[in-house]
Amino acid sequence: MSDSPANWHPSSWHQFPAAQMPPWPDPAEYQETIKTISQFPPLVFAGEIRALKEILAKAAEGEAFLLQGGDCAENFSQCTAPYIRETLKVLLQMSIILTYAGGKPVAKVGRIAGQFAKPRSSNMEKIGDLEFPSFRGDMVNSPEFTAEARRPDPQRLIKGYYVACATMNLLRAFTKGGYAALHRVHAWNNDFVKNSPIGQNYEVLAEQISKALNFFETIGLDVDSPRFNQANVYTSHEALLLGYEEALTRRDSTTGEWYDCSAHMIWIGDRTRQLDGAHIEFFRGVLNPVGVKIGPSYNLDETLRLIEILNPENEPGRLTLITRFGAGKVGDYLPPLARAVKNAGHKVVWCCDPMHGNTYVAESGHKTRNFDDIMGEVGDFFSIHRSEGTNPGGVHLEMTGENVTECIGGGRKIENDHLKLNYATQCDPRLNAEQSLDLAFHLAQLVHG
Repeated sequence: MSDSPANWHPSSWHQFPAAQMPPWPDPAEYQETIKTISQFPPLVFAGEIRALKEILAKAAEGEAFLLQGGDCAENFSQCTAPYIRETLKVLLQMSIILTYAGGKPVAKVGRIAGQFAKPRSSNMEKIGDLEFPSFRGDMVNSPEFTAEARRPDPQRLIKGYYVACATMNLLRAFTKGGYAALHRVHAWNNDFVKNSPIGQNYEVLAEQISKALNFFETIGLDVDSPRFNQANVYTSHEALLLGYEEALTRRDSTTGEWYDCSAHMIWIGDRTRQLDGAHIEFFRGVLNPVGVKIGPSYNLDETLRLIEILNPENEPGRLTLITRFGAGKVGDYLPPLARAVKNAGHKVVWCCDPMHGNTYVAESGHKTRNFDDIMGEVGDFFSIHRSEGTNPGGVHLEMTGENVTECIGGGRKIENDHLKLNYATQCDPRLNAEQSLDLAFHLAQLVHG
């Protein structure tokens, strides 16, 4: 177990340039808000964080698989039991498919209970003659295009904490209270998915699992034990708002080490991974598993230096590289990166984000992604890593359990004209439950090899 650096403190990032920080209109109000949050209880605990790191260490060695998924940007108004349950349901279904058909344990990590802030390419947004601050997620401002709605409001940070807390409470209740029990595999199937070919494939697999459980019970195994009735689902988000992250960073009472207790896993986006930036400074000191998004703009030497800064002791499970290159481009960018990281001896989890590099605007004006492009990038990700002798260790998806029509293609063959039927995302297009299961079956074949 590595120690937090001796020359690091949760506030040391203040001495570095911080990208993507909202321009809070009232600095005094903002500071008072951060002070208030620093007195709140942690959302997650160090022992849970270490447990996730252990399974991610196996993913780095090719002995487990990371399934990370959820909303592109969580919406405060969607902190309801039905919405959280549907998101959890599709994560559980996908993990069952990957574990049973793929033959590997799965680390289930939701983009949930904290994914309330989004980076933006510009501080301002202009529509016609009006110009207001860009929408940066519910933890900063509102999406409505008015001056009042777009004003960054630090009180939203406090609301974000409480919404995350409520979400965590429900996740714990679902995953530890029997909802995630394996004998409920049939009950996890969404109504709108059941009659589809993908839903029917899932039902066949669920029936096989039910028969296996009956066999275990027949030979005397206790299928009512926590091993069969509970699941570990971890939380993650892009740790963009460093004041909030600092306020929830605590020393573990048993080890004295620093952990960011806003989530089990946190990641750095493609826009905030500057070597001399505040985000890298903050991330290098907390002992959570951390991810780094790597897009086509990466510099190889800088990336290797970044790995050394974030994981100086080369601890397996500590660092996940989340590549986001786009279909048809993976072959240009991934092989030299994988080769260099391998040759340097770095132990990382290789994770594929097949969503962000495949976004485009459809004829209808909706931002969308094509399911075939998503599958194409995932397939290339696996084949390249295997040819380079590195381990394809996970996927990072924007998805929902709802019956949305935001991504083109998949089993129901969603087309451009269908996008308007239920285009509900606050930011980026997500896979719906059926498309997510379709992808999971394809993934299981790739994982199994």
